[in-house]
Amino acid sequence: MTEFSVKIIQLRDTSFNIGRKLGNNLQGNALVDIFESVTRSEIDYKNLTSIFSALAPHLLEELEGLAEGVGISSEKAAALFSGYDVPKTEAMGCSAIMTKDFYVRNYDFSPALYDGLFSLVQSDSALATAGYNLQVIGRHDGVNQHGLVAGLHFVSNHGYTTGISAWTAIRMILDMCSNVDEAVQLLKEIPHAACYNFSLGDKHGKMSVVEASPEKIAVRFDESTLACVNHFQVRQLKEKNRESIDGSVTRNHYMKQLSTKKMTHENMYDEFRNIHSPLFFTDYENMFGTLHTISYAYQDSQIKTTIAQSEQTLDINFQDWVDGKDINEKKLIGMID
Repeated sequence: MTEFSVKIIQLRDTSFNIGRKLGNNLQGNALVDIFESVTRSEIDYKNLTSIFSALAPHLLEELEGLAEGVGISSEKAAALFSGYDVPKTEAMGCSAIMTKDFYVRNYDFSPALYDGLFSLVQSDSALATAGYNLQVIGRHDGVNQHGLVAGLHFVSNHGYTTGISAWTAIRMILDMCSNVDEAVQLLKEIPHAACYNFSLGDKHGKMSVVEASPEKIAVRFDESTLACVNHFQVRQLKEKNRESIDGSVTRNHYMKQLSTKKMTHENMYDEFRNIHSPLFFTDYENMFGTLHTISYAYQDSQIKTTIAQSEQTLDINFQDWVDGKDINEKKLIGMID
């Protein structure tokens, strides 16, 4: 067993200063070397600037701050942290279930490519958000001040192209959108690099799964419960699935069974984080191990989250945090087999 930890940070500032503080936090951190090894040395900075300016201009300010904080050029910071034109990433799991009352999700991958950072961010130019960082400015999943929740689910690299990564797309919709309908619309405008599902829910009880490829986008809605895993289900996109989707289909079926039970937010959260659950995985060497569980109850503005085999649960009233009440926790500590 190996100890595994996630740092919790709280940032309330301008987008530039938020980036600068994140950059300062990265100095001497092995993450920078890891990103250096898995990203391109250069990207089309002009095209990146054009896309970000149209969809989420404040992220350009954050990247500028990151550049200053780390002590590198703006172009280099964009290549390392923007999530634009990132080389293909294989594997990656993730399961989520959405009801009108709550959203619960597991993120499954390798700790070797994991930021180990949970951020609560309130800038002067975007909505307040809380979520797990990916490639620093991106997010695996998270929630914003209007009660919109979102998470990514890798499907395949079919038709892979230069574009925006799913984790940067998650950050954009959390920062810019108030509800599921707005998030769906923004996801239709983003130039996607790969095939991903996006699980979405909001405090109005609306939920959807956006099935997004570089060429096509389809949307699934439901009025009661939706499950989201790692394969496309809409007919016109099924051809883009990986050859083997058996595990994803099995998880989807299991969550549909769960949806027939009268489970509370806490019941479902405990099911997802339980190492003995069919939704929890420990194959970390093959990039399929559960790293964190995150959930949100809409009416109570309650975030509950934990990391692999941790005895801690970070329990946050996010509305209180948005109103200015900081949390005391600094770190989550878990274990990996």
